[in-house]
Amino acid sequence: MADLKGKVAVVTGGSRGVGKGAAEGLAEAGATVYITGRSESFDEPPAERTIQATARRVDELGGTGLAARVDHDSDDEVRELFARVRQEQGRLDILVNNAYKIPDPPVWGGGFWEHSLSAWDDQCGIGLRGYYVSAVYAAPLMVEQGGGLIVNISSRAGGEYVFSASYGVGKAGVDRMARDFAVELRPHGVAALSLWPGSVKTEFIMDAVQRGDVTLDPTVAQSPRFTGRCIAALAMDPDLMEKSGGIYKVAELAREYRFSDPDRG
Repeated sequence: MADLKGKVAVVTGGSRGVGKGAAEGLAEAGATVYITGRSESFDEPPAERTIQATARRVDELGGTGLAARVDHDSDDEVRELFARVRQEQGRLDILVNNAYKIPDPPVWGGGFWEHSLSAWDDQCGIGLRGYYVSAVYAAPLMVEQGGGLIVNISSRAGGEYVFSASYGVGKAGVDRMARDFAVELRPHGVAALSLWPGSVKTEFIMDAVQRGDVTLDPTVAQSPRFTGRCIAALAMDPDLMEKSGGIYKVAELAREYRFSDPDRG
């Protein structure tokens, strides 16, 4: 099977959670990975949740990790990121749209009329518009080289009620965006799709479990890197364009591509 050595990826929101897992999965296949986030220095606690820490982990797993401090609420900073990728690498093969702003306090339920309007801005701003902006600046690199993959990290909330109305609208928009990207990118040989992890043991979720805010079944919960291995498998698929425009569950693709969750061996 081919690997991802010589391939370049950008993972947005890669300091923790699914983004960190995506970077790790790509690293296992040897990719060069730019990891974006707002926390850059090891001096910013907690140290294990910074883009520099993820970059170091990418190096340890066999890839090349490059930290990029980016606020995805700033279009100019996003544009500068992809200009940097163009200058340093001259190519871009994979974009993982994952950056997301969790409302403070988190919106776990209740009526939409009871939530602050900022919850919408958080979940449909960086978590939806931010995906679009990153893709706008990533696509030219992929179109020029005649290939690439854009992965929108979404969830089952794109198809059913989860947490809140604003959360669901954001995820449904992410899914629709991938489908429409695929239509416009197909003539250029670039794939776009949406990916649904299952219940994932992210730092945020595990902290919430400890507080008693949510429950999680450890026998079925996925590690963040499980999603990363899925993205790597997709990127190495010679028939990738057949999947362009689709919405896929990580667990189902694991059976097709025969990769495992590192937490389960």
